[in-house]
Amino acid sequence: MPDSPRPAGFSREDAVLDIGGDIGALILYTDAAYNGREIEVSPIDEPGQSHGDAHTHERDHGHEHGHRTHTAIHERRAGGQVTYAGIYVELKAGTYRIWTDDPSLPDRVTIIGGQVAEVDWRTARE
Repeated sequence: MPDSPRPAGFSREDAVLDIGGDIGALILYTDAAYNGREIEVSPIDEPGQSHGDAHTHERDHGHEHGHRTHTAIHERRAGGQVTYAGIYVELKAGTYRIWTDDPSLPDRVTIIGGQVAEVDWRTARE
C-alpha cells in the first residue's frame, strides 16, 4: 500500500498483526460514539452476488463464505491524541462488507494479502 497520511492519534505499529501471503488486516476508524460497539465484516465472494441491506443477516455462519467476523471499537491513545478504532486481524484477501445501518458510511473494503487496509468512518477528520 502506498504511504498515506496516518490518522491523528493512532499508529498501526502499536498493534501486532500476523499478515502475509493471502492474509491482510483492516483498521476501521470511527467517532467516539462507536466506542465499545462491535462492528462486523464478512467476505463478499461472488461478483454480482446480491448483498441485501444492512439488516439482512447471512445464514452461513459455519463456513468461511458468508462468515461474519467482529471486533470492538476501542479508544486508542498515542502522541497525546485520542482515536477510536477497531482492528480486524488475519482477514483472507478479498472484498468485505462492513455492516452498518448508516448508508452514508463506506461499507466495502478490499483486503490485500500482506497489507493493512484502512477505512475511516469519522465525521470530523483532521
